[in-house]
Amino acid sequence: MTSLRHPRNAADYGRVEELLRLTLASLTAQTSGEYVVLVVGNRAPGFDLGERVRFVPVGFAPPEAAHGPHADRDRFVRDKGSKIGVGLLAARPYAPDHVMIVDADDFVHRDLAAFTARHPGHPGWVVDQGWVYSRARGVYRRQPAFHRTCGTSLVVPFDAYGVPAHLDETATQEEVLAGYGERVDHVLGAHRHAVEWFARHQGRVLEPLPFRGAVYHVDTGENHSGKRLRGLARPLDPDFAACYGLPPVRRTTATLWSAVGPRAVAETALVLGRRALRPVRRALAAGARS
Repeated sequence: MTSLRHPRNAADYGRVEELLRLTLASLTAQTSGEYVVLVVGNRAPGFDLGERVRFVPVGFAPPEAAHGPHADRDRFVRDKGSKIGVGLLAARPYAPDHVMIVDADDFVHRDLAAFTARHPGHPGWVVDQGWVYSRARGVYRRQPAFHRTCGTSLVVPFDAYGVPAHLDETATQEEVLAGYGERVDHVLGAHRHAVEWFARHQGRVLEPLPFRGAVYHVDTGENHSGKRLRGLARPLDPDFAACYGLPPVRRTTATLWSAVGPRAVAETALVLGRRALRPVRRALAAGARS
């Protein structure tokens, strides 16, 4: 399940749709047919979604922009959370066992649907180890604590979301926000502390997914976080692309240069230098306070 930002909150909505097209190619490259994809948004994409993908329209007003066309975090969370809430309402007739909320520019492992289908009734998983990928550079690298960085990181039973029985997918945004309550801020529109929220409020312990289940796509120009992949990385290879449903690639000199060239080396050295200086800065700050 994924959601699209309002066209008025995008720097380039054509780019948003192109990123969605790539994400859907990944989601529908599953080795199992035990899945359905729901896309919630204000405007139907201008391309064929395919038979396993359904668009769910909403008429929500665009969140007020803060920097350029993008909304600030609170308004972003409210917009995304209410759209995902509608998506869960639309998912109810499919009687799903598990749900994964996916950002509309990320990618998932091709065996994810097959894996979850083999574990009906499981309390859920968290992608704690994944990848970060820059299509702009043609490179990728391991991403530890993945669920702290990327929203495409939880596979949770449908029942865990407490979908309001009195609402359907035609509900207004205010009705959706009221129906889900704090779940909008903690698990539908944001992800950083969702694992703790499920444990605290439901006693639900999410198990680490036993493989790198997702890819965080950065350097897109439409990431709300503005995240970029700098420094040394691996050049994209056909095996990685096939595993996550990315477009086929051919390793070139330019890709290798981007992955391990002088600029990548310099960026990595700068990051390592800053990390090495942190203890010194903390010690100096502590001395100044004493």
